[in-house]
Amino acid sequence: MKHIFAKLMLIGTGILASPTLAFAAEESAHTGSHGEFAIIFFWIALLLLAAKIGSVVERFGQPAVLGELLVGVLLGNLTLVGISYFEAVSTNTIISFMSELGVVILLFQIGLESNIAEITRVGTKSLLVAVVGVVMPFVLGTYLVGPIMLPGLNPNAYLFLGAALTATSVGITARVFKDLGALKSRESKIVLGAAVIDDVLGLIILAIVTAIVTVGSVSIFDVGIIVGKSVGFLIGSIAFGLMFAPKIGKWMAKIQTSVGMKFTLAISFGLVFAYLAQLIGLAPIIGAFAAGLVLDPIYFRHFKTSEIVHEIKEIMGELQELKSKNRERIFGALQHHELRHVEEIIEAISYFLVPLFFVHTGMQVDLTTLANPEVVFIALIVTAVAFIGKISAGAVAGNNVNKWLIGFGMVPRGEVGLIFASIGAGLGVITDDLFSVIIIMVILTTLTTPPLLSHLLKK
Repeated sequence: MKHIFAKLMLIGTGILASPTLAFAAEESAHTGSHGEFAIIFFWIALLLLAAKIGSVVERFGQPAVLGELLVGVLLGNLTLVGISYFEAVSTNTIISFMSELGVVILLFQIGLESNIAEITRVGTKSLLVAVVGVVMPFVLGTYLVGPIMLPGLNPNAYLFLGAALTATSVGITARVFKDLGALKSRESKIVLGAAVIDDVLGLIILAIVTAIVTVGSVSIFDVGIIVGKSVGFLIGSIAFGLMFAPKIGKWMAKIQTSVGMKFTLAISFGLVFAYLAQLIGLAPIIGAFAAGLVLDPIYFRHFKTSEIVHEIKEIMGELQELKSKNRERIFGALQHHELRHVEEIIEAISYFLVPLFFVHTGMQVDLTTLANPEVVFIALIVTAVAFIGKISAGAVAGNNVNKWLIGFGMVPRGEVGLIFASIGAGLGVITDDLFSVIIIMVILTTLTTPPLLSHLLKK
């Protein structure tokens, strides 16, 4: 399993020196002709259908993402009953790439549906939640639960355990809020803002811990550079977007005003920002979220809107006998859909890619790690600490919000926790038992959070 996680880490964080060449080299080794790509088309169809079958959990009041994760866990562990067909699917480079593209699209979508002004209003609370949600798990994992439950390990191993506990999978939490129509809630804004800051802080800790392991020490100057790059990117990307996005939109509209051009401009913006984030050592999903955040609907006013809105407006112009109050209501509804047009055209591609990410993430879960009772017991203690560390962050969220909802929203580790564990394993710091402990913690925090959030949101 470790090599699978290592490959995910390389793809997800862009550490490959030349992604295009590496991608081409690996695929050329596995495929003799273009016709052999057809099997990958079949795999994609199977995963999409499996994701939709998993959405049956919605009938029981659970978000669709839980079903997608569970279906992935099931497919990825069919080898336990002698069915190894999906092992090739879970390790395929193209499937891995598409799943990573899926989470980038998801965070871009979340950014589009968010608003800078609204997030700024809860910025202080998000910062406090993020800081507590990183510091508490790291301290508990590194200096308390690690040495007590796994005595005798290299101190660097405890550092990586603490680093893995700091992670938050913003993709999973964001999807739950989106599935349940709660993206506009105050709690959602605090959690999403905190999750982005959490990712930045977590990656800073990861960079520092990795430097300590590989070099032996890290200077204050090195830490300052890492922090400066992270904060500079977030501030710079927002400033750049606000300054140049309107001009770029206006210039592209001179070439063509079609919906296709609007889609191309929006999606390219998100992918470029994702690349720039990776370029300076941040997760691509942070760049995608920042891109969506700065793209205001007004930047696309020079482009054509959806055809149905255009046609209804024409009809409304001809129906003079309608009362003014009714006309205002109809035009208001049309304006709402007109402003959401970019989100709607991005949504189409998200239906294709986002489920692949969650099914593929579930497929990386190895249930054989549950076979050792001692490891499972230690993992349960570590998981409890993982919950406590993040739930405590909700306590500093202030008044007039559901602190439990914010705390639980920060709990899932998901693919981020897997990446942290993979890096530690790749450096030879994490033992097999500690690796299994982290994987079980990731499984439990990832699979239990969606139903808990769903319950809290419905209350």
